Amino acid sequence: MFHGCYNQGNFILLNFVVKIENIINMNTLFKVGSIILVMVILFSGCAQKENIDACISDETYGFLGGIWHGIIAPFGLVGMLFKENISVFATNNNGFWYSFGFLIGSGGWGLLAGKSKK
Repeated sequence: MFHGCYNQGNFILLNFVVKIENIINMNTLFKVGSIILVMVILFSGCAQKENIDACISDETYGFLGGIWHGIIAPFGLVGMLFKENISVFATNNNGFWYSFGFLIGSGGWGLLAGKSKK
């Protein structure tokens, strides 16, 4: 028996939480959360893809274009706030090599960062 001053509302809430913990254990909560996550991932794969072939009229950007766009990406991000025709990532790129160049140009997880001196 609890002795002392307590608020009736807090006691009812605590009693409710204890009952919920007895009904739903962590394994069940993990399983339900995992199922929901898998469903979200599967259903997001059903999203409609846009055909961009009509938008691509110039040459495609490659590795060096990706590096350049990675370097100027912060400026492009600010420009996107004010103009609709500015994009950070080029739509007409050649795939992996453009993305790899963009990653390196944007700082690439610190691949080009210097060692810190302590």
